[in-house]
Amino acid sequence: MDLSYNAEYQAFRTEVRAFLDGHWSDGDRAAHGGSEVLIGRITRPEPRVTEFRMRAIEAGYLYRNIPRQWGGGEQPFDPLRSAIIREEFKRARAPREMVGQGPSMLVFTLLEHGTEEQKKRFIRSTLLGEVLWCQGYSEPGAGSDLASLRTRAELDGDQWVINGQKIWTSNAQEADWMFALVRSEPDAPKHDGISYLLIDMKTPGITVRPLRQMTGESDFNEVFFDNARVPRSAIVGDRGKGWIVSRSTLKYERALIGDTDINRRTLDGLVMLARAIDRRGRPAIEDPVLRGRLVEVETKLIAAELHSMRLLTMQSRGEEPGLPGMVPKLYTTQLSYEMARLAMDISGDGAALAPGEPEAPAMGMFVHAYLWSLGILIAGGTANIQRNIIAERGLGLPRDASQKR
Repeated sequence: MDLSYNAEYQAFRTEVRAFLDGHWSDGDRAAHGGSEVLIGRITRPEPRVTEFRMRAIEAGYLYRNIPRQWGGGEQPFDPLRSAIIREEFKRARAPREMVGQGPSMLVFTLLEHGTEEQKKRFIRSTLLGEVLWCQGYSEPGAGSDLASLRTRAELDGDQWVINGQKIWTSNAQEADWMFALVRSEPDAPKHDGISYLLIDMKTPGITVRPLRQMTGESDFNEVFFDNARVPRSAIVGDRGKGWIVSRSTLKYERALIGDTDINRRTLDGLVMLARAIDRRGRPAIEDPVLRGRLVEVETKLIAAELHSMRLLTMQSRGEEPGLPGMVPKLYTTQLSYEMARLAMDISGDGAALAPGEPEAPAMGMFVHAYLWSLGILIAGGTANIQRNIIAERGLGLPRDASQKR
């Protein structure tokens, strides 16, 4: 197996490095490098970061699969060039593509199902972080069984009138807009009669109530709609066909969650923690049981990274990922949880201290990661939902007979 790049791609790497050397200085790295938020609240990027991203888009290094007319870099499909860009931007600690529900999920949904006006109004501003989004999917009684949602949207003249409640809405406090599923045809079968709307969060009749988490933070919210009115044109796709549109958004959400970069960074920190923590007069990393568990999680991580390379190879050959493409979300979120559990065991009694406590190992960073790992397991569909998807769509097994479809 030869994992090296050929001369053409080595030349491309040189080109990317030259661009970064010319546009992202040591001062930029010191001021803004590594400031990307991977979990927790979304933030609007600083002007210098946006300026760099615009140059990188113009050069064709960011948002390569987004047409230029909508604000992207528009380049031919080439997963190996994309991989080199990720590697070099990471090495230079330069801003990469924004990560979040807007740029990572909604943009691609609009490209598939949006009107020309919706694409023109939202895609470029979302890619640059000028417009921030939240996702209005889950409701009380409609989480994993999303199609049971009950928030209503009734057409009154040229406006949708929305009533109901969403819950577990990430970033609703900061978001400018929400993309939401609402029931517009109450008499239709469960998966029909749902529409996909774009809702301005400043609309009168919308109330956001933060939910206090066990981390002490409030990244999730309840959102209440009380006769909130939005224009008829706010619908994405056809009326009553929002379930089909939502499949696009969920597909990109699961791909977003399945990235192995975060797990690699977590493992690096985990090893540093094991070297720093004292266990009976010796570094924890010398404990044979903990060493064995570290080897176990690293082995699983390497397997996930190699699987990512397998998917990259399939992409470069123009092959559909199929069943292998359904695995990363399930596998990597469970691995994140295992790593976080191991960090708690390495920390010993220190794991009981809250994040931010001066005496907490690594300032409680791993306690925070452990608490978050429980949420990431559920985000985008629980592990059992993922197993059902793999079983039914990947392996072709019969659907769960207990579920009404």
